[in-house]
Amino acid sequence: MKTIEKQYLLPFTLVSTLFLLWGLANNMTDTLLAAFKRVMQMSDAQTSLIQFAFYGSYFCFALPAAFFIRRYSHKYGILLGLLLYASGTFLFYPAALAESYPFYLVAIYILAGGCSVLETTANPYILSMGSPQTATRRLNIAQSFNPIGSIMGILISQQFILRDISLFSISSTYMALGFVLIALMIAMAFFWMPPGKDDTESSISTTFARLFHNKRYMWGVVAQFFYVGAQIGVWSFTIRLVMQELCITEADAATYYLASIICFCVARFFFTWLMKFYQPIRLMACAAAADIVLCLIVVLMSGSGMLVVCSLVLVSFFMSLQFPTIYGSALEGVGNDAKIGASGLIMAILGGALITPIQGLVSDTFDVSMSYIVPLFCFVVVLGYSLIPIQRKQENKYTPKDNSK
Repeated sequence: MKTIEKQYLLPFTLVSTLFLLWGLANNMTDTLLAAFKRVMQMSDAQTSLIQFAFYGSYFCFALPAAFFIRRYSHKYGILLGLLLYASGTFLFYPAALAESYPFYLVAIYILAGGCSVLETTANPYILSMGSPQTATRRLNIAQSFNPIGSIMGILISQQFILRDISLFSISSTYMALGFVLIALMIAMAFFWMPPGKDDTESSISTTFARLFHNKRYMWGVVAQFFYVGAQIGVWSFTIRLVMQELCITEADAATYYLASIICFCVARFFFTWLMKFYQPIRLMACAAAADIVLCLIVVLMSGSGMLVVCSLVLVSFFMSLQFPTIYGSALEGVGNDAKIGASGLIMAILGGALITPIQGLVSDTFDVSMSYIVPLFCFVVVLGYSLIPIQRKQENKYTPKDNSK
């Protein structure tokens, strides 16, 4: 059975490019913590408000986005997401003029709202492009574009923000991205895509009731909350940890952050290939267990230099399959409820907003190495999701049904 059927190849490719765009935003934002710490002399807890604004916006925009694409179409959802994303980047200019950190947080909030709309639109769209039996693998392929955007985001930040840290370098870099987004939005407005309009006759309340009673879905939302908290926490403090362990500058430490994202990208393809032979949920269990061990090394071996740094880089390797695997597993078999269900999984990205500040507080209280006890706990939750009895039972007995017809 083909993972991507011929008739879906072109729309699949176009929608997959959106995964690159929010990967770009996510990892450019991660580097801002180190930049603002230098420019505005802030604590780790204060700079973590950047992630609170970014991922808090994901939570606020996801459900309205689901209603929007349910009423209109995936294409209009994509256009709306690109418009909000670009608007946020342009607000970086007045934020620089005002030299206002709260203004920057507002700009980041709007930018992230656009990313939230794009994710809420693109993920279920990809799942719908073919057989339900290959949906999780198809989503892993599309998600492989995401770390490519992440790599681009780090390279852009390293060259244009971290080499000469200033409010001007931050704002001009984001505004340049905004012009690219506007050009892409105009191009997509004139390109035909399958509308993907929701044809279900179920009411919103009925859809919510079905999802709420779907234990596989509900536990998936919980697991996604903690996974995203772990991912954002690991990456947000990577530069800080490398600086501490190797005594180097922000720009040089960003090279190791880039290595983490490259590992993440390569591993995404590797694990997608392995899914031909092994169940995705079982691969995720092994990956989560590996991340627990690696985080434990980071916490207990502080001051060991390259051992800690290499362990931290490898955490990203094993994180690579967890987001799309949780996503695909949670939405398996929900049919037309996937559009609303997808918003719940995107809202779970709130974990990045709430868990990262906790890690920042631990870092300020102890040190940045000790703060990795927070993502360690999150990976324990992900491991639990992959091993709970309902998950095992459904993997063994469940045959997905196509309810989209």
